[in-house]
Amino acid sequence: MSLVIPDDFLQVAHISEADLKLEIAILLFRQEKITLGTASQFVGMNQLEFQRILGRRQIPIHYGVEDFRQDLRTLEANDWR
Repeated sequence: MSLVIPDDFLQVAHISEADLKLEIAILLFRQEKITLGTASQFVGMNQLEFQRILGRRQIPIHYGVEDFRQDLRTLEANDWR
């Protein structure tokens, strides 16, 4: 599935496409709908970079066993070896 955000919406909102993707990833991560790995992959950065952004915003990192399992599944599906 693809989501198309019109350029005029980005202009009105005064946000770049990359920043909007970051905000979406942070929102979904905070709501525990996606894992740290999935969020960082969505925005195209490594997990450490994403963690630093969360830290600057004082957003706690919740990373449990199920998050680890989901990240492993994501890595296996994308053949990151």
